[in-house]
Amino acid sequence: MRFRLLIAAALALGTLFSLAGCQRPAQAPTGDERVLRVAFPIAETGFDPAQVSDLYSRTIIVNIFEAPLTYDYLARPVQIRPLTAAAMPEVSDDHTTWTLRIRPGIYFADDPAFKGQRRELTAEDYVYTIKRVYDPALKSPTLPQMQTFKPLGLTELRERALKSGQPFDYAAPVAGVQALDRYTLRIRLAAPAPRFVTLLADSAVVGAMAREVVEHYGDTIMQHPVGTGPFVLAQWRRSSRMVLARNPGFRDERYDARPAVDDAEGQAILAQLKGRRLPMLDRVEVSIVEESQPRLLGFLNGEHDMLDRVPPELAPNVLPQGELAPNLAAQGIRQATVAAADISYFFFNMADPLVGGYTPEKVALRRAFALAYDAQAEIHRVRNGQAIPAESIVPPGVVGYDPALHTGMAEYDVAKANGLLDTYGYRDVDGDGWRELPDGQPLQLVYASQSDQASRGLQELINQAAKALRLRLTFSIAKWPEQLKASRAGNLMMWGVAWSATTPDASYMLDLLYGPSAGQSNHARFDLPAYNALFERQAALLDGPEREALIRDMARLSVAYMPMKMTNHRLLTDLQHPWVVGYRRHPFLRENWRFMSIEK
Repeated sequence: MRFRLLIAAALALGTLFSLAGCQRPAQAPTGDERVLRVAFPIAETGFDPAQVSDLYSRTIIVNIFEAPLTYDYLARPVQIRPLTAAAMPEVSDDHTTWTLRIRPGIYFADDPAFKGQRRELTAEDYVYTIKRVYDPALKSPTLPQMQTFKPLGLTELRERALKSGQPFDYAAPVAGVQALDRYTLRIRLAAPAPRFVTLLADSAVVGAMAREVVEHYGDTIMQHPVGTGPFVLAQWRRSSRMVLARNPGFRDERYDARPAVDDAEGQAILAQLKGRRLPMLDRVEVSIVEESQPRLLGFLNGEHDMLDRVPPELAPNVLPQGELAPNLAAQGIRQATVAAADISYFFFNMADPLVGGYTPEKVALRRAFALAYDAQAEIHRVRNGQAIPAESIVPPGVVGYDPALHTGMAEYDVAKANGLLDTYGYRDVDGDGWRELPDGQPLQLVYASQSDQASRGLQELINQAAKALRLRLTFSIAKWPEQLKASRAGNLMMWGVAWSATTPDASYMLDLLYGPSAGQSNHARFDLPAYNALFERQAALLDGPEREALIRDMARLSVAYMPMKMTNHRLLTDLQHPWVVGYRRHPFLRENWRFMSIEK
């Protein structure tokens, strides 16, 4: 304990670099089981795919549930391949009808809900799973992602339940999702959707659920995930510890992948693991460690086998000049850095009477605050260089991302910001040094945030922007899951989050400002007809110059109205001890634990 306290003190003084050099290298775990130990910085919310959208809950979910398709783990650029489907889907020429055949002989993990029977996966399970997203009682945050593709009849079925006040009718047939026989699934869409294949590869959205399990556990289904995947939830202490164990009934799956011929890293991983039965791990132990220093120390001490994302505030000591500190490299620790397919941003609630609205003076308030926010300072001071500036909502690795695009989103100009407020009547009426609203009423901004170290750094920059504009601002501090719940209910005026792409389809990110998604993925509750129309047009187009032009137009509208201030795309650096084998961060695939091993 005393040694750990010394390390913590050294970290606080910024001397981790020298201290770690005299630290004894962490030892590989002993014993017969292959156990991967990891730490999450944010607590989970639960394990029902239809009811959660946060990254950390989904990371657990996708290792338990399975979609019909998946991504090749090693292929770059990304490639989609069958998972529970026997082959890639048959697709009509107009991209509105998708037909898949589910492989016979795939079974759900054993559970009391099945009453001692072994339960085979069928096409009907996917019909039920997709319908659950539309059940109004669940308020599914994945509904906008599904509605983007407009499966026939499901929105009408949802509206019928809403209007009647009756339970959602799961037995009602709909043309949009049908089981043609025990193993054949057909999905029909109202409009062409060339990229619907990406949804079929997202186990966090269409990971098959069994109706018997949902009905057996009722309101506690978030605590009882039962899928066909390689792991089962063996232990769970909320916001503290989760343990996944190998699913003893998992089918015979073997490691296979298709890295490019010139991909040395991918080819090396394939050569080492090809043909081995999945999963290779016996257990995954997940701890919640919210503060970054203890999380790093846990890794350095060998309590965790991996460090998922080096905390930016510790990057100068761990990654001087972007490279792993020599003393850490000497211990066999490995570094892997990639540009994340994500966006960091803060939003203004467009339904809020103070910061929301589409009139010129409301737009001026939001644009002024965005201009006064120093996004470059966030990159350097809070993220320690572990990010790149954002000009639009579309991140690297996603179709439509243009590194040369300049929209004005990244502009920082305090004088211009103050000029905007002056022009639209935001003046200090009572002489106390703070601006009031144009009608003379008080102007009090409230920014929601958390208590962790990174959030505190962001609070300093938000406060700096407010002071530069002479705007009163206070912070409302709560844990992340609580802020998420409040945001979905429309109860936050301003909040900052990050959003990670789960597919290479830009629609997933553009949906963050799509009107019908308000209260779900659209935390800003932005609802602009011009933006909505562009969203729907681009969704029906094949990838190419015409679609990319529409995406650029949408980016410019987001700057013009400023419902969100996009600040950066993060650079992610993962660290692994030498006994971790097979890890490679995939841009969109979250279920990487099935492809990893611990070699002692």
